[in-house]
Amino acid sequence: MNKIINLLNRVLSSNGTKLRKQDEYMYWSPFISHHKPKLQINITTGKWHCWVSNQGGHNLFQLFKKIGASREHFSELGELVDDIPRYKKTKDTSKEVVQLPKEYKPLWNGGDSIVKRHALSYLYKRDITDADILKYDIGYCDSGLYSNRIIIPSYDSDGKLNFFVGRDFYNGKMKYRNSPTSKDIIGFDLFINWDEPIILCEGVFDAMAFKRNAIPLFGKTIMDTLMKKIIEFRVKTIYLALDNDAIEDAVKITETFINNGIEVKMMNFKEKDPSETGFSNLLYLINRTKKTRFSDLMRVKLNGKTKKHMEIQR
Repeated sequence: MNKIINLLNRVLSSNGTKLRKQDEYMYWSPFISHHKPKLQINITTGKWHCWVSNQGGHNLFQLFKKIGASREHFSELGELVDDIPRYKKTKDTSKEVVQLPKEYKPLWNGGDSIVKRHALSYLYKRDITDADILKYDIGYCDSGLYSNRIIIPSYDSDGKLNFFVGRDFYNGKMKYRNSPTSKDIIGFDLFINWDEPIILCEGVFDAMAFKRNAIPLFGKTIMDTLMKKIIEFRVKTIYLALDNDAIEDAVKITETFINNGIEVKMMNFKEKDPSETGFSNLLYLINRTKKTRFSDLMRVKLNGKTKKHMEIQR
């Protein structure tokens, strides 16, 4: 919480005064000129209200937009609130605008530098090809908040940027620094054919490894927007390709889909993640994985078994 307070102090150019009420602070309001602090902020929920101008909102992203905070401050806020469940529930994403870092440089677009060569080397080691780099518009940053990071954009069905992933390619302490906006989007929607079977996996590197119709969840759970679209488009088959440590999440997702009449095939990766499996092995697994039944889910719930007990092989 101290880091959020420090960020607010910098953005609002004043030090907040703690109120008796837990997690409530008062700041000088940027909306009016007054001889007393009138902007009240709850640093846990993100709710804020100016008692003179009557302006307010349900999260700090709204406040930062209102006062014209910098992209760096938005990104820093995104990192700080990512682990606060109560805040994430109140986060309003209806008007969020996603922008690539201003330092972003596409890797497919000429030029040469040591940083670019290292970025390409990292991608090649992860079996990302030049064709993938062009298709997914992959770039990098050599300065700024996303310095020394691969930038992998995600676009919606209209070709509009809806998220991006920033992956450190020097193996620093913070592997990922992503878009500070909501993850409740459909990753790589631009490339998805909703009339064909769809693969759901955790990360962008997993999705790119499949080479076809794969959606990254940006985690181990499925967000509302994606769930609604899958049901609305009546997708017939879902291949669920979560990492092997996400069995409980996989069971919950599978149960929801089955209840909505959608066929699910849970894939077993044993010790490796999808991105480490290799394309030919992924095709092999797709071809040998059969439909997951309710009885399989019940067996896992009752016995606490792993995915390998659920996979039905030919």
